[in-house]
Amino acid sequence: MQIDATPNAGIQRSLRQCLSNAAFLLYQHGHVLETITIPFRGLDSRALLQLREAAHEWPACQRVLENSEAAVSNEHGRFVLSAMGRELLFDMFGQGAADCA
Repeated sequence: MQIDATPNAGIQRSLRQCLSNAAFLLYQHGHVLETITIPFRGLDSRALLQLREAAHEWPACQRVLENSEAAVSNEHGRFVLSAMGRELLFDMFGQGAADCA
């Protein structure tokens, strides 16, 4: 078994784990994946606060996504995945996981 010990490998695993957790938490709290995959949508500050209060895992996950630039604030100040974050998510779950037509 080959183990990739490069720093990028650890970042990739962490991002993948956060993306997976984010998808689960979104669904669990009444959102759909398209909320963060469509650039003009996103989670507003109220929705982010509700997620932070309801899911203790969300703040750390959000921080990892933002620090790695897999998630950003769009022009409306809403939390969305960046192009890189969407690409990684679709690589993990397939393009059909979230329709971003």
